[in-house]
Amino acid sequence: MKSLPPDFYDRPVVEVARELIGCTLAHGATGGVIVEAEAYHDSEGASHGYRGQTPRTRTLFGPPGHAYVYRSYGIHAMLNAVCEREGVGAGVLIRALEPRSGVDLMSERRGVAERLLCAGPGRLCEALDVTLALDGAALQGPELAIGPRPGDWADPQIRSGPRIGITRATELPWRFAAAGNPFVSRPRL
Repeated sequence: MKSLPPDFYDRPVVEVARELIGCTLAHGATGGVIVEAEAYHDSEGASHGYRGQTPRTRTLFGPPGHAYVYRSYGIHAMLNAVCEREGVGAGVLIRALEPRSGVDLMSERRGVAERLLCAGPGRLCEALDVTLALDGAALQGPELAIGPRPGDWADPQIRSGPRIGITRATELPWRFAAAGNPFVSRPRL
């Protein structure tokens, strides 16, 4: 799979989040189309980078085009694409995928209906077997790759709204989703 170059991510995080909708994500034999994403920036209180760089957030402040993977609530891995210039804590949380490859393998890992395999960031990481070991991995492969929009996703209709699952900076409309896509997490935009 052709991957998006690092300079794709070296732009304002909100732009990148919007433009990731319809792009492909692959890990091993599994993957799909990104249908939901949220932007986070160190200038706002919901970001892990808000209080500055720490050992946990070092990757978030690193070069653009890498994976920032962290554990949420001690349970789920969460996959983010690091954005903007090195030294800025900005990333896009990949919230949901429309499964396209390795669906049987994802089903084995998750044991749920196809619509729910990747409908949420924790579910997505479990289905694709994205773990903390991928923190800092380049998003150009070979382990993990984000590629351009395939032909059937050339110009997706995208909705935006407030991010979910946070208590700070909830007013920012930095959640983006493919309009009407059944694989988007709830509540749907």
